[in-house]
Amino acid sequence: MKTAHDLVMQAKSSICEVALDEAEQAIREADLLLDVREADEFATGHLPGAVLVPRGLLEFRLSSTPAMEPRDLKVVLYCKTSGRAALAARAMQEMGYLNVQSIAGGFDAWAGAGKPVAKPEQPSFD
Repeated sequence: MKTAHDLVMQAKSSICEVALDEAEQAIREADLLLDVREADEFATGHLPGAVLVPRGLLEFRLSSTPAMEPRDLKVVLYCKTSGRAALAARAMQEMGYLNVQSIAGGFDAWAGAGKPVAKPEQPSFD
């Protein structure tokens, strides 16, 4: 029986994972930057310009959002440490997406390297 770790390692062996030092260039060249974490994680900080599509909704959102349907989109994905993003990248490949990359180390590596992090602004009710 496979474990979650087994599935992630299997996915990582068949996807393109971009190294952290190459991630900014990959993002600049991408059509879409997807954060596949959960909404509460996204709210605490995310990569500037990222669109939130939680991993559990990915296939459904891709299939129902016309702007995300073209299979030739250049997509960069990330999650907290790269496991969910690897699984998401593999799923996108299976759906026929041709240009999908995952950021090695995910958000934790990005933030840990001091790279820019955006935080949603909360409305002020003063």
